[in-house]
Amino acid sequence: MKAMYYEAFEATPEIRTVPDPTPGEDGVVIAVGATGLCRSDWHGWMGHDPDIKLPHVPGHELAGKVVATGRGVVRFKVGDRVTVPFVSGCGHCAECHSGNQQVCPSQFQPGFTHWGSFAEYVAIDYADTNLVHLPETVDDATAASLGCRFATSFRAVADQAKTRPGEWIAVHGCGGVGLSAIMIASALGANAIAIDISDEKLAFARECGAVAAINATEVADVAEAVREITKGGVHVSIDALGHPTTCFNSIKNLRAAAGMCRSASCSVTMRRRRSRWRRSSAMSWKYTAATACKPGATMPCSTCSPPARSRRRSSSAAGSAWRKPFRR
Repeated sequence: MKAMYYEAFEATPEIRTVPDPTPGEDGVVIAVGATGLCRSDWHGWMGHDPDIKLPHVPGHELAGKVVATGRGVVRFKVGDRVTVPFVSGCGHCAECHSGNQQVCPSQFQPGFTHWGSFAEYVAIDYADTNLVHLPETVDDATAASLGCRFATSFRAVADQAKTRPGEWIAVHGCGGVGLSAIMIASALGANAIAIDISDEKLAFARECGAVAAINATEVADVAEAVREITKGGVHVSIDALGHPTTCFNSIKNLRAAAGMCRSASCSVTMRRRRSRWRRSSAMSWKYTAATACKPGATMPCSTCSPPARSRRRSSSAAGSAWRKPFRR
């Protein structure tokens, strides 16, 4: 098959002819119909991900058709159109049984732990646990966007923040994750406010369902602009960029007893209760109750703040350490 391939980090990728993949006992091979390009692919190419072993084929946002199956696969057959989340759990461990496959210690990641979808074919393990059948009404290009950016945002907006109809939600950063968050929030009946520094992105955010847009370069105080629109602040806030400024504004623009989800790295949720942070599951920060431990403060103090981020100590993302600090 032909694939985009590199033998050294930061080296110019080449189109090479490489051996076709074969399925494992619990896996399949997919003929790639569409694949997305993600910032995480750049991080992998830069050498930021210790899971990548050279030479390498990147790509983790994909959709296509099953062309071969392993002996143990029972839910999928040759010819099925499928997509897959970019983090695939084994389906057997305690994390997977609790519904947190994204922190499975034996997780499979196309484009990171294994060769990915910038190729004609890609092999996927744990097929019965992770593959998703595609209806004919969803084309490959649309489906390829679901397993990474959209799944990340859905976990933050729907599962962690539990956004409800009528609530206000601020989305700081209108890239792939941010725009997905706006679409999901709008579908849930919430009022989304898009914040970015690009008028073009803000215009597209309105097309995706945002009811208001703020260009951060044109206002003196982003949080105050949000508070003016919402008459007191948002119920949920998403930092979809992962920058100190957007993180600060995401917390500052909350109303009392609101929640803040940090979706730029998307690996852990924090809930502040009684002046302390508790780690929960999945890919976001959630900051709840009063906005800080001291009256009038807009940020948690050093005692209440979450622990400093550390490099990976194990393959689990929600146990003792973060797995991929740079991921959305």
